Amino acid sequence: MFDAVRQLKRGTVLVVGDAMLDRYVYGRVERVSPEAPVPVLTVEREVALPGGAGNVVRNLTALGAAVAFVSVVGDDQAGSDLTGLIGGQPGVEPWLLVQGGRATTTKTRFVATGQQLLRADHELAAPIHSRLADRLVRIAGDAVAATAVMVLSDYRKGVLAGDTPTKLIAAARTAGRRVLVDPKGGNHARYAGADLIMPDVEELAEATGLPVGTDAEIAAAAAALRRAHGFGAVMVVRGEPGITLVTGDADGEIVQHMPSDVAEVVDPSGAGDVVVAVAAAGLAAGLSLPAIARLGALAAGIVLGKTGIAVVREDEFLEALTPGRLASRKMATRSEAAERVERWRRAGNRVGFLVGSDSGSAPEIVAQARSWCDRLVVGLGDADLAAAGLAELPGVDLIARFGGETPLELIRLLRPDVLVQDPGRGPYAVPGGDLVQEWGGTVRSTAVAAEPTAA
Repeated sequence: MFDAVRQLKRGTVLVVGDAMLDRYVYGRVERVSPEAPVPVLTVEREVALPGGAGNVVRNLTALGAAVAFVSVVGDDQAGSDLTGLIGGQPGVEPWLLVQGGRATTTKTRFVATGQQLLRADHELAAPIHSRLADRLVRIAGDAVAATAVMVLSDYRKGVLAGDTPTKLIAAARTAGRRVLVDPKGGNHARYAGADLIMPDVEELAEATGLPVGTDAEIAAAAAALRRAHGFGAVMVVRGEPGITLVTGDADGEIVQHMPSDVAEVVDPSGAGDVVVAVAAAGLAAGLSLPAIARLGALAAGIVLGKTGIAVVREDEFLEALTPGRLASRKMATRSEAAERVERWRRAGNRVGFLVGSDSGSAPEIVAQARSWCDRLVVGLGDADLAAAGLAELPGVDLIARFGGETPLELIRLLRPDVLVQDPGRGPYAVPGGDLVQEWGGTVRSTAVAAEPTAA
């Protein structure tokens, strides 16, 4: 994977889509307004960044790829600011067309102590003028010949309205270029024939009308979407859970789930754009779809652990891939583990607990245990040397020492929702099974395909 990361900067990508301006107003709140029951934000600094399709461009340049960008802005100050931000990035050839009387989409977020207080949007989401759309298609048709991949980044703000995506995909086909689509709802038939489409879970449900509550349901919906519109592959961007990739061959669909390896979600903003950028750069560099999905999941995990609309750079990828680096990030003292589990539980996550051992550290055991919960804690004895190997497994979220002969006290402290047994043991072999059932938890065994034992 190290070589795959280094190849990302070798690609050339054309991005066509909705450009936005993201403004951040940071400050502190120390009082409530006497005029109304609202907090008063004392502004300390303001930041402006390219958003929407512009954020995909920003992520591609962070990876070192060369980018051509075709979009539309309004004849306003926000459009001028956005044009300067895009043009100031290295390795970008911007084609930002101006439509008179149109408002540039601007999202302003007011933030205090890491929390958003309010987001104010200023936009006109109507389709761009038909003549401007024709000009956009002509420019993109010329630009695609100089790049390896075309990305359609559709935020439903009007740039890719109507049959514009169909015309752009046809232009890419004529030039022999691959097409990646980041859709935002609507009729996916407009993207028919694209090589890769990348919906999130909500968009997948909207596009197919199918349930998407489990891995199997997501895979089935993605397969149905692929067949319905002749897509080469579907990559479902699932945020913290990672990525589901569905490809096909003569024998049917091939499904792969790639966890994101995120230790703690700090801010979910922008994770989808990062994955799209990695996928585009990977396709342009000639990487395989499974390798691209794995890198995309890794990138999502890195960005989810950052604050604000962040990017991922090559050195962060390489650090994340370095053997052993996850051990220190996932290891926790008992008190730290208790705090982390409590935060997970407040966020609505179902917490599982697995006693680590030679058998319990097998990837398939951990994967099955993780499928029964949203977060998996592995308990280890003080003398157990398996921490480094366990930390590298994507299904492990946290590792804690139980400081005794049995994990009973750690189980009592963490109060897991699911207690996972070691292979071949009965449902009460691990101490604490009766306690877990008392507080309404479940005992599962990876040795047998049994129904859960619940209180």
